[in-house]
Amino acid sequence: MSDQSFYFLSPMNHLYSKTNLEEMLEAGVHFGHQSHKWNPRMAPYIFSERKGVHIIDLIQTSNLLHEACDFLANAASNKKEFLLVGTKFQASDLIKSEALKSRCHYVNQRWLGGMLTNWMTIETRIQRLKNLETQEKLGAFHHLPKKDAAHLKRQLNQLQKYLGGMKYMKNLPDVVIIVDQQKEIIAVQECRVLGIPIIALVDTNCDPEIVDIPIPANDDARSSIRWILSKLTAAIRDNRF
Repeated sequence: MSDQSFYFLSPMNHLYSKTNLEEMLEAGVHFGHQSHKWNPRMAPYIFSERKGVHIIDLIQTSNLLHEACDFLANAASNKKEFLLVGTKFQASDLIKSEALKSRCHYVNQRWLGGMLTNWMTIETRIQRLKNLETQEKLGAFHHLPKKDAAHLKRQLNQLQKYLGGMKYMKNLPDVVIIVDQQKEIIAVQECRVLGIPIIALVDTNCDPEIVDIPIPANDDARSSIRWILSKLTAAIRDNRF
């Protein structure tokens, strides 16, 4: 029996069509980690095990994705601000492109400890970034000694790399969307301390209980990350005024 026919034997929530599940299968959303690397708290979201690899229950993925999209749509209609976080290689450029399309803030290179819990300090670094960008635009670097200009340029590049996606964030975000809960655990912890709602892709090695809306999904394959992110950010885009 094929994977696809095997899945469609499960009862399906009326909100989701066969096409949705087929798209998720094609994107590889259902592939979890090797079974010996699992987190037992993910047991309710695991459909089966195939050749030592856990298979995620896509019905549950669909239901939770719908819940997340409803939450984001409501937040967007109420002019809330969103932060997308994903620094792993497979997610980095997808996070940036989806954030730009949906007018969200983003972190896609490295999460610096205290980005949220030490927001006042981060704000000063963002202001420094803006000041350096203004100086560069006005050609101020050309009037400095070569060594000083090179130093400021390096500083500008570093700030753009790590804080460029937060440059227009005036306050703490209202909602944070995270790809790879394990890798971004510091971001998760900071959100929990501050009470910021978290929507996260959770693979079979994650703890779904430490985020507000877990979406069981393969967080390693670009195709899976792209598919899930596109649905989440569409909910934001379509409900902004």
